[in-house]
Amino acid sequence: MYETLNHILFGWYPYLCLTVFLVGSWLRFDREQYTWRSGSSQLLRRRQLMWGSNLFHVGILIVFLGHFVGLLTPIWMFDAIGISHGFKQWMAIIVGGVAGLACLIGITLLVHRRLFDARIRKTSSFGDIAVLLLLYARLGKREAAFKLDYHEVRVDLVFFLAAYAMALGCGFVVSRPVHYLAAVLLIASYVYYMRLKFSGAPGGESEMEPLIFAPRQAVPSYGLIGLQAVVGLAGLAGGAHLFVTAARSIAEILEVSPLILALLIAPLATELPEMSNSFLWLYRKKDRLAVGNVTGAMVFQGTFPVSIGLVGTDWSLAPSAMTTMGLALLAVGAAALQLLWGGHWRPWLLGGGVVLYLGYTASLYFYGF
Repeated sequence: MYETLNHILFGWYPYLCLTVFLVGSWLRFDREQYTWRSGSSQLLRRRQLMWGSNLFHVGILIVFLGHFVGLLTPIWMFDAIGISHGFKQWMAIIVGGVAGLACLIGITLLVHRRLFDARIRKTSSFGDIAVLLLLYARLGKREAAFKLDYHEVRVDLVFFLAAYAMALGCGFVVSRPVHYLAAVLLIASYVYYMRLKFSGAPGGESEMEPLIFAPRQAVPSYGLIGLQAVVGLAGLAGGAHLFVTAARSIAEILEVSPLILALLIAPLATELPEMSNSFLWLYRKKDRLAVGNVTGAMVFQGTFPVSIGLVGTDWSLAPSAMTTMGLALLAVGAAALQLLWGGHWRPWLLGGGVVLYLGYTASLYFYGF
């Protein structure tokens, strides 16, 4: 049943849509040419429209051309002009990632403009809003299946849930000895977690890949390894600076508080290294590394930094902080429940955690807490 539904949705349905689009467009142009029009709102919030429309269209065109060239160009042609397979993949990841991010930012600006401006919303038809939301939903599509060692995933989720629940519980207890004891337990649990990980058998996806600065050297020198690490750290620092600058500019365009925007996207920024590696591994069909990279980071962040906070601060959590911790526990608990109930993850169910994030976003936007 699942395979049949997968073939219908991703094998036959796209071609049906393409046929309806081509035949329907031809019939409409032939019979009702004057219906080819759209109610314009370009005089309202023109600055946001300019940024959103340009980012979306430039990004989607680059993504389309990248897929067109990458899928239809024969391998021998890349070999003839000296482009290696690894370089082609890196170009696809870097250029495609930047274009996809531009497309996502652009469509987000357009959706925000369409839904949160009262004048534009009143002049919008159902089709205007539906098309924008459908485009927004289609940006993250990938193969609807994970290939994981779910025993490892369960271990990661259990450790995170136990550690973060302990951290949240300490927010209701004012006793410093209890905080110190919890910090010791968290550090001990992370040490035990690392012992479990290192004692396990290595997976087939964990082979070392060539160094970017020395792709043809099986054993690169320590100098090149250090140089690549320094360049990577400099890139992270530069990217963080650009991220803060872009966040400030977006806050001005959306006319929202920079603090609220920071609360929403700063967590994403702190996870960008893990997310970037995970996107790379997902592209290379290494789901085990991609998911393990995220869940392992969750265990670390739920134990080691929290233990430092328990020792170095009075651990007096504001209601907004407790809300975010509770939402994180709820999302991870739902993910763990999927494994206990069905034995594996379904991406479309796993994505339900986005609803919690959107709810938190709405509370910040409307109530400011």
